[in-house]
Amino acid sequence: MFQYYFVLGLRSLRRNPALTALMVLTLAVGVAASVATLTILHVMSGDPIPHKSDRLFVPLVDNGPPQSYKPGDEPNDNQLSYTDAKNFLNSKAAERATAIYGASVAVEPERKDIGVFTTRGLAVASDYFNMFDAPFRHGQAWSPADDKAAANVVVLGRKLADKLYGDTDPVGKRITLSSKQYQIVGVLDKWTVVPRFHRIIGSADGAFSDEDDMFVPFTTAIRNEIQRNGSTSCTDDIGPGYQAFIDSECTWIQFWFETRSASDRASLQNYLDSYAAEQRKLGRLKRNAANRLYDVREWLDFMKVVGNDNKLSAWLAFGFLVLCLVNTIGLLLAKFSVRAAEVGIRRALGASRREIFQQFLIETTVVGLVGGVLGLALAFGALALIAMQSTALTVVAHMDWIMLLTTFAMAVLSAVLAGLLPTWRACQVTPAMQLKSQ
Repeated sequence: MFQYYFVLGLRSLRRNPALTALMVLTLAVGVAASVATLTILHVMSGDPIPHKSDRLFVPLVDNGPPQSYKPGDEPNDNQLSYTDAKNFLNSKAAERATAIYGASVAVEPERKDIGVFTTRGLAVASDYFNMFDAPFRHGQAWSPADDKAAANVVVLGRKLADKLYGDTDPVGKRITLSSKQYQIVGVLDKWTVVPRFHRIIGSADGAFSDEDDMFVPFTTAIRNEIQRNGSTSCTDDIGPGYQAFIDSECTWIQFWFETRSASDRASLQNYLDSYAAEQRKLGRLKRNAANRLYDVREWLDFMKVVGNDNKLSAWLAFGFLVLCLVNTIGLLLAKFSVRAAEVGIRRALGASRREIFQQFLIETTVVGLVGGVLGLALAFGALALIAMQSTALTVVAHMDWIMLLTTFAMAVLSAVLAGLLPTWRACQVTPAMQLKSQ
């Protein structure tokens, strides 16, 4: 019987085509607006590294001045000073660790057809690549020995490698960065992390920035005084020169620990508290503030990657969908009302109200399916337009299979909900009155 009613539903689309087209379009526009907004929110709020998000931690110790501080206040900054970052790297408090700061270098290509240009990258420890599952196209990361020796080695991002060397493998070659020679030890493959949780600070598009172009050892960047490209916060005056800067309490370095298991969080917190107590004995960390550890999901919340504006947009989109459903209800009432005579005759011939209800509800489901197909096309179009606005939006404005299924489910469910009242009204037709009117 379902198949028969489904065929009737398909045929009913040809009845009053203008009204049917208006219903389908109304439903499709509401679904498309909701799905496009929900898709962006879904991508932005997803877990970027689910298999280890509870084992990666950002440590924060508050080295701000004691003036105007109140117990319980948020940390002075979401980055660390060089002193704390260096001590954490040397501590071996977790299985892996890396300091991170944005770096800017002048690339001096060997090719004569490419002039000198500036690019951005990161100064990191060798653990960085394993911690964040960076995929390699050629070569590998540098070794811990290179970290210790502050060796002039570099890992290139795929875009920069393609620009300078095309499809050839450049591992082993030398590249000049800011007038210094570096040996290329690896080239990353395409690396899409959404949101880019480890690179929120210091990039133009935050958690939705593009891939970095090059990576050098953190110790090498310090030794070569590579220019910073990111956020720096200083609460006190510092002396002249680079050494005075890195010896200061300025915060400009991000840091990540990776533990062997999620249960090691408590021991890492104990280390952080013990470290802060020792530093206070040395006259630092005068605020005596609580020391914080954030796993990946907590870090995304702390950094407000998904802001209230994004959530409000989603609610407004769903409000628009409700408005479209109200209009669809009105259109279905109009469509079903002109079929009162048909319903009366069917009832007089023995059809039950349940059968009438089932038939009309399947017809609304067909409308929902057609609206879902059109809504999906409109949603793809809306996401394409959104992606054209900026690089950051390009990263988040794409639909996965979960949202694809959600689109159809939302369209069918919306049509069914909109069809409940018109279908119930259709079932209340009195056969005798309809037969007398014929």
